[in-house]
Amino acid sequence: MQDHVTPPNAEENLQTAAEITPETASAAAADAAPSLEDQLHAAEQKAAELQDAWLRAKAEAENIRRRAQDDIAKASKFAAEKFATAMLPVKDSLEAALATENATLESLKQGVELTLKQLQSAFQSASVAEVNPMGEKFDPNKHQAISAIEAEGEPNTVITVLQKGYLLNERVIRPALVVVSKAKAA
Repeated sequence: MQDHVTPPNAEENLQTAAEITPETASAAAADAAPSLEDQLHAAEQKAAELQDAWLRAKAEAENIRRRAQDDIAKASKFAAEKFATAMLPVKDSLEAALATENATLESLKQGVELTLKQLQSAFQSASVAEVNPMGEKFDPNKHQAISAIEAEGEPNTVITVLQKGYLLNERVIRPALVVVSKAKAA
């Protein structure tokens, strides 16, 4: 009769196999890979974080847009402040000239000349440039021709300036009113 010989590890293997139950098998599988519920929970948490970040970014963009609109509104509302501040001394000088009693013609002329210098300084600080095109070629972008007169010289040349024009930062705010030359009839 032969004795049944079991390998030395066989008993341990049988004992280990006997200890494995469906509960322990699922627990071992859970340790090895996350369950679907865990994966779903992690995905929901990640989605919530992304949605929160998106809402914060959207709110920040809205705040920036609103601040920019406020800045634009303030800039347009107070755009003339610098120019108005420069014009106040001109107004003060004119009022002082009118308030002076027994002023001579010479003192009034000197006062008006000083006031004109203040006005020119205010224009310069506000980037307002005078256009006096006497003797220049007629430019319809900067000049407005009132009439054309036969004259010596090249046609379409400004021969009389009726009213000076003005530019604000190279943009025409008032064209110069001019009379231009035209060729003499033969």
